[in-house]
Amino acid sequence: MANHKSALKRARQTIKRTERNRFYKTRIKNITRAVREAVESGDAQKAAEALKIANQNFHKYVSKGVLKKNTAARKVSRLAKLVNGMGSAA
Repeated sequence: MANHKSALKRARQTIKRTERNRFYKTRIKNITRAVREAVESGDAQKAAEALKIANQNFHKYVSKGVLKKNTAARKVSRLAKLVNGMGSAA
């Protein structure tokens, strides 16, 4: 365990940050899964709504510093590609 005052503070910060990152990481996975499940079920309306929620949340996470801008754009783009591909396949 850390002994110096600054090292103790850094350890506390790391614990808080780890917990926060775990929450966001899980949230991102759940949002992504909701879009993918909607696409697999073939419900275009539900998929479009889930994509809209994903887009909003991922860009909110960019402003909070959880995700980088290009990472969020890449994830949303891949999900949008799935949702848009539904119309041509169906």
